[in-house]
Amino acid sequence: MKNKKLWIFAGIVLLIFILDRTFHWSDWLMNSQPLDVLSRLVQQNRLQAVLLYIVLTIVACVVLALPGVTFAILAGLLFGPWLGTLVCSLATTIGAMIAFLLGRFFLKESIEPLVSKNKYLKKWLFDNTGKNQVFVLMITRLVPIFPYNLQNFAYGITSISFGTYSLASFVFMLPGTAMYTVGTAGLTGGKDGLLYLGIAALLALMVTVAGMILKKRYIKEEKDGE
Repeated sequence: MKNKKLWIFAGIVLLIFILDRTFHWSDWLMNSQPLDVLSRLVQQNRLQAVLLYIVLTIVACVVLALPGVTFAILAGLLFGPWLGTLVCSLATTIGAMIAFLLGRFFLKESIEPLVSKNKYLKKWLFDNTGKNQVFVLMITRLVPIFPYNLQNFAYGITSISFGTYSLASFVFMLPGTAMYTVGTAGLTGGKDGLLYLGIAALLALMVTVAGMILKKRYIKEEKDGE
């Protein structure tokens, strides 16, 4: 069968969709129950709570395609601004790495020949040096052009190396993650609440400005290349 891996991937996605609708996994993950479970576990065994949070975040973001922002906020509530940022960044990076590998195994063979026919996509996503892919990765991580969940699978189709993708994803997602975790810690109060809110506001400004600059540069290079 032509494009066998693509059809298998589509079948897996359909099966997950049906199971999710049947057993309401997404509904459970998006309500307050995970917070209640993890909050109790944090008091008993912080390491176990961290490990469970990482597993839940990976499943939610990779398998169920739920928004990662929810779990960044959850990390801020559970672990505070700094540990929360580290744990959430680790979980989302591992999830991104898994999705990348799945995309590379199931989708690259069928989809790369189609998208690489476009000269712009070929230039930015299939550059042999890897320089352009890192630049695009930086833009798409800092500017919410389309959901991270889709990005992670899509990057598996490109020619960027797994190591470069993993490291760059961790670095470029870190500011946005910290913005939510630190901001959440600030909203929960405490003596350092205003400080955390100020840091979150600064991170939001930095991410916005960086995104605008990179977007303008990308558009300019596209126009110059025409």
